[in-house]
Amino acid sequence: MSPDINRRWILAKHIGGRIETSDFRWVESPVPNLENGQMLVRNLWLSMDPTQVLFANGDGGELSIPLGAAMQCTAAGRVVESRLPGFQTGDLVQGWSGWEDFTVSNGRRGRAEDPAVQKVPGDTSLNLALGTYGATGMAAYFGVVDVGRPKEGEVFVVDSAAGGVGSVAGQIARILGCRVIGITSGQERRDWLLHELRFDGAIDRGTENVEERLDALCPDGIDIFFFNSGVGPVLDAALARIRRFGRVVLCGVTSFYLAKESPPGPKNLVPLIMKRARMEGVLHWEYADRFGEARERIGSWIRSDQLKSPEDVIVGLERAPEALARVFAGANRGKQLVKIADS
Repeated sequence: MSPDINRRWILAKHIGGRIETSDFRWVESPVPNLENGQMLVRNLWLSMDPTQVLFANGDGGELSIPLGAAMQCTAAGRVVESRLPGFQTGDLVQGWSGWEDFTVSNGRRGRAEDPAVQKVPGDTSLNLALGTYGATGMAAYFGVVDVGRPKEGEVFVVDSAAGGVGSVAGQIARILGCRVIGITSGQERRDWLLHELRFDGAIDRGTENVEERLDALCPDGIDIFFFNSGVGPVLDAALARIRRFGRVVLCGVTSFYLAKESPPGPKNLVPLIMKRARMEGVLHWEYADRFGEARERIGSWIRSDQLKSPEDVIVGLERAPEALARVFAGANRGKQLVKIADS
């Protein structure tokens, strides 16, 4: 790659029922020049997250991505030039960026109140900063610890369990003493949950009857259900088995983002009343003042081999559309990342 050329994926059209390469357009242009109050970041890693589709389809309000602009995501890289106070050449950073080699940043996502670009400590790998130490790990940690409030011996069920958030959430619940059951798609991913991540049970919703398997694996019911997929029948199945004072953690609705019509929602809400259960959403950025706490605990679990940081890495900027498509196809195991370059 020429150091003077910026390769980019441009949003060519709004995304329909599935991710297609034709939704984007590959362009090459000169690396942009800087103005005062800006820095130039060489992107090295891209994070692939379902919510990118909301911004691409105009559902992100003021932060929606215009057609003809670079597709956006959270990325990590190295500052190659800076006219922005507080940042110097060579700093490792992560923040909102484009599907491109080089991004000009003012240190914010856009407006002054938007999340800031953060420096990445030199002892933290950029891929880990985007995954288990980033939004993925923060959503899992606070969803389990603060919203789920697990107690030792409780039954914890997580759907989309082989994805980035679900795989970490299930491990955290196991570390905190829960019996963990994961719901996923595909026998290979089910076996991965059992043998690699040490879940106590796993269900392949593609070939197994979820309700029958929940009855077999959770005969006394479910204490905590961590809801990731947005698949209404799975939520209904969990609600039917929720125990007294149970908790439902609402973390994601991936299946909604590409649906032409809203999928059927939960219809089995009576158990929430009769069991005095609680359903609550989690947004990781609301815990920003406690990210240090979460990273310290997660780091100690990784170092002691209690928690794995699973990643699914696609190499090459040209494969970014393929990587995002994997998230919606349920093909990834762990956090979906794109590696652009080493440095």
